Amino acid sequence: MIPAAPLPLQPEPLPAAATASPASAPRWQRLWRDAVRDPRELLGLLGLDAAAAGISDAAAAGFPLRVPRGFVARMRPGDLADPLLRQVLPVDLEERIVPGFSLDAVGDGAARKAEGVIQKYRGRALLVATGSCAVHCRYCFRRHFPYAEETAARDGWAAAVAAIAEDPSIDEVILSGGDPLSLATPKLAELTARLAAIPHLRRLRIHSRLPVVLPERVDAELLHWLSALPWPVAFVIHANHANEFDASVDAALAALRGAGVQLLNQAVLLRGVNDHVDALADLSQRCFAAGVLPYYLHQLDRVQGVAHFEVPDEQARALHAALAARLSGYLVPKLVREIPGDTGKRPL
Repeated sequence: MIPAAPLPLQPEPLPAAATASPASAPRWQRLWRDAVRDPRELLGLLGLDAAAAGISDAAAAGFPLRVPRGFVARMRPGDLADPLLRQVLPVDLEERIVPGFSLDAVGDGAARKAEGVIQKYRGRALLVATGSCAVHCRYCFRRHFPYAEETAARDGWAAAVAAIAEDPSIDEVILSGGDPLSLATPKLAELTARLAAIPHLRRLRIHSRLPVVLPERVDAELLHWLSALPWPVAFVIHANHANEFDASVDAALAALRGAGVQLLNQAVLLRGVNDHVDALADLSQRCFAAGVLPYYLHQLDRVQGVAHFEVPDEQARALHAALAARLSGYLVPKLVREIPGDTGKRPL
């Protein structure tokens, strides 16, 4: 089992140059640093000051609040049940110890291949590129991950790249975290330049929530890097509700498509967020309207602190069947669960 990570759980992104001042940093980094970090400020911005008594200071201390102000602007003022707010607000229920919920719900520790490298499935290796995220989702399956000890970027990616180079069965690298796009683009370019020297790699996959929660991250420098990569790129975004999309997100996703990447979405089925067929149908249709193909609908990973988000499997299957009856097949994501030791995501 992976032990709880020491604070700070997820650091700030580094500027592109070590000498860069905050004023000269890219706009996305300045917006990152201006994120809301105080739960009471978040509720105040939404006109929900009276709900502050329900905030869990203990949960916020163990896994701090962080949410970009642009994402806050998409939340409904005065609505404590807003589906975006529920994803980020620390509450007392996170402090419950529930049987069956562990610190390492998906077996990351047992699948460690090298420092910052996780390999669970044949042919694919996942790089924990960084521990940083622009938003702290309360249901995060890596909220207890020991990022201080397990980050692939250490020593110029040396151990991570060597482990992949030594295994010719690996033909796909997955950049994850944290969020890999929290790294400055020159740092990402440094990594992919090293990976490009490995002849058996055929694909790159990037998992990132930033195009949704901080679309300003999709800037000219990032697009240039993506368009110059030597492999086909699958870019998996993460949106759980249609309200997460707005014009700025649409523009960022259009720019990513223009850089030649294939856009997919993975969502998590969450009680009180998207656990009804209308919300799931709206999400799939909104994704497709933005040029993103629905990919996975994950059952919740049973990590400690997230039990209040869980939707029973029977209800999940019924929702998925109703979704399939309503939408065209290409709009219906696969309903899956991750089981440690399986050879792939398990369909439900």
